[in-house]
Amino acid sequence: MRRRLAILVGTTTSLVLVAFLIPLALLIRTFAEDRAVHAATVEAQSLIWVVANSDAESLDRGMRTNGLADRPVSVFLPDGTVVGEQAAPTDAVELAMLGQSLSAETPEGREILFATVDADGRTAVIRTLVTTEEMGRGVTRSWLILLLLGVALMAVSVLVSDRMAHSLVRPTRRLADVSHRLAAGEMDARATPEGPQELREVAGGLNHLASRIKELLREERETVADLSHRLRTPLTSMKLEAEGLNDPAEARRISAAVAELERAVSEIIGDARRRAVETGVHPLPTSCDAAAVVRDRVQFWSVLAEDTERPVELDLALGPVPVRLIEADLAACVDALLGNVFAHTPDGSAIAVRLLAWPTGGARLVVADAGPGFAESTNGDTGPLRRGASGAGSTGLGLDIARRTASASGGTLSLGVSAWGGAQITLDLGPPTD
Repeated sequence: MRRRLAILVGTTTSLVLVAFLIPLALLIRTFAEDRAVHAATVEAQSLIWVVANSDAESLDRGMRTNGLADRPVSVFLPDGTVVGEQAAPTDAVELAMLGQSLSAETPEGREILFATVDADGRTAVIRTLVTTEEMGRGVTRSWLILLLLGVALMAVSVLVSDRMAHSLVRPTRRLADVSHRLAAGEMDARATPEGPQELREVAGGLNHLASRIKELLREERETVADLSHRLRTPLTSMKLEAEGLNDPAEARRISAAVAELERAVSEIIGDARRRAVETGVHPLPTSCDAAAVVRDRVQFWSVLAEDTERPVELDLALGPVPVRLIEADLAACVDALLGNVFAHTPDGSAIAVRLLAWPTGGARLVVADAGPGFAESTNGDTGPLRRGASGAGSTGLGLDIARRTASASGGTLSLGVSAWGGAQITLDLGPPTD
């Protein structure tokens, strides 16, 4: 592109120079000829008065001693005498003898002839010759100056066009380099807006596209991890059911199969976690009845709680409790919280689930247990709330799923200590939008 722009500008400039310099060169040559002819004409005309008032002898003496002209001048008298520069009469001289002033081209140049009268009133001819060399004097030098000027203008135009092309090509190449880096998987590559306005807009669009692609990849990987984590709920149920079988061999066989499947799910979660970074991208908010969802999920887990001798306390607000979440997301959140209780507390630990409806809309969901509680700091998003962080060998996604679910509804999640001294998780869920 850079070379093509330089060639384009050079070609255009050369055409302009040719269209300008050729007429100018011809004009210079014509001007030099006219100047030389004009000077010879003036000098010849200055002898008309001398010829008319002098005889042949006086005219010859005066022309030889005083130099009345700057170039050789011949005066042809009526009797055939030639005064001044000796030259043979030409056809043009014979024509001028008839009383007509004229100019004529000769092999040596151009002769200028003036018909006049001598002291006796007879016709005489004054002739001067402007040589070809004299008419072209200074033309070659002027043409050389024009040629050098054209070459200089051409060089300047090509240099300027090259600099301009460089200012266009450099940001274009950098944009291409950023696109190649993005294609190679370097999602943090960004373009610096520079160059013309159009290229700056392209750079901004490329950066926006890269950011959007990165967000979509993060969302996809986190979705894979979250979906995989949801599989742990039925796996936990199967594991507990297997442990409750009467046949020890059958229980060990089924438990081994469930453990193998659980390891595969954990590997899927871990693989997605290794390539994902926190995005904060949430599903589009909608609404569901939190009371119905929480009641259904607690009933599901109550069977397992009964098998592991865990007392369950359920306190639900009366009537529908609409929140800004879809049913599947809220159900996955409740499953993740209850699944953590079963995974991280010993058998027999009590569980309490309470749902409180706010008068202004939304709800508060509290899940508490009588287990050992949290071992890490619960301030902010550190400790157990950090995605992938777990102190019990699990995937560490349960609390993060709950946190992002609360955030998607416009609420928050907080950790605390239950009345039994165990863990307490509080989710404030936002009201549905219009």
